[in-house]
Amino acid sequence: MNKQRVFSGVQPTGNLHLGNYLGAIKNFVDLQNKFECIYCIVDLHAITSYQNPKELRSNILETVASFIASGINPEKNIIFNQASVAEHSELAWIFNCVARIGWMNRMTQFKEKAGKNKENASVGLMVYPNLMAADILLYKATHVPVGEDQKQHLELTRDIAKKFNNDFNSKDYFPIVEPIISKDYPRIMSLRDGEKKMSKSEDSDYSRINLKDDKDLIDKKIKKAKTDAEPIPSEISGLENRKEAFNLISIYASLNNKKIDQVLSDFGGKNFSTFKSKLSECVIETICPIGNEIKKLLKDESYLYTNLSKGSKKAQLIAKTNLKEIYEIMGLTKFSL
Repeated sequence: MNKQRVFSGVQPTGNLHLGNYLGAIKNFVDLQNKFECIYCIVDLHAITSYQNPKELRSNILETVASFIASGINPEKNIIFNQASVAEHSELAWIFNCVARIGWMNRMTQFKEKAGKNKENASVGLMVYPNLMAADILLYKATHVPVGEDQKQHLELTRDIAKKFNNDFNSKDYFPIVEPIISKDYPRIMSLRDGEKKMSKSEDSDYSRINLKDDKDLIDKKIKKAKTDAEPIPSEISGLENRKEAFNLISIYASLNNKKIDQVLSDFGGKNFSTFKSKLSECVIETICPIGNEIKKLLKDESYLYTNLSKGSKKAQLIAKTNLKEIYEIMGLTKFSL
């Protein structure tokens, strides 16, 4: 019987924002009380597009700091970076041989990221869903928290697990992983455009709340956030075709662990200037302590490296054991010097 184990990976993009916190990290903090959790900084995924080496190292440390500052306990959970456990890459190659080209061709994220000039995209960008499957299945994870944009990749992980189990007559070796999807809150969108996901790649810094923003800047960004002239409705149907309004109400709901209809019940009929004042207070109360702790942790790089090293050793113990079993199932032999 497999343990109930969560695996999740976050790319080291640096300068994490409110969307990252509400869309992933806040959930990670909650999950650590229910599951055995493995949280990975997926630096190998990041290099599917060019990364400046100095910036990549810095971003890895900042992501670790953001995890810890947000409340993920490095003593209770495994926190490590993907490149430090070589078994991820080894299993990814095996899955390159298990997965079918047709499966890769159906991946919509590749089409979106590669754009019109897909012949110029890296091979890694096309097959990285196989590496994602390896990340998860290497630890025989039973659950993975995912957003809407990753559901297709998790389906691929399930298909790979089933095919491996069938091909090698090893029923139930890999668990068929279950998604953990937050149904109460949608993904967090840009403060300037309700049709775009909140992202550090957007030109305007006013499109997002960064985890390291101070209270004055947060307040300014919330006040400038795009809304409309209509008052806040009392029912969800009143938010139809009001994407920016829906986004701000979703942020407030998520920060306060409320459902959308509860927030509308509290603020229905009020104007957005009143609501934005309350929203600003909530964001500042949640984000500023995290940002202050991130800044403090980044001054102690040795502490961050020590936690990465400890986490990597714990992860590798599991990875080596499982990869040895996988090799044996496949008839491969790994001789040690």
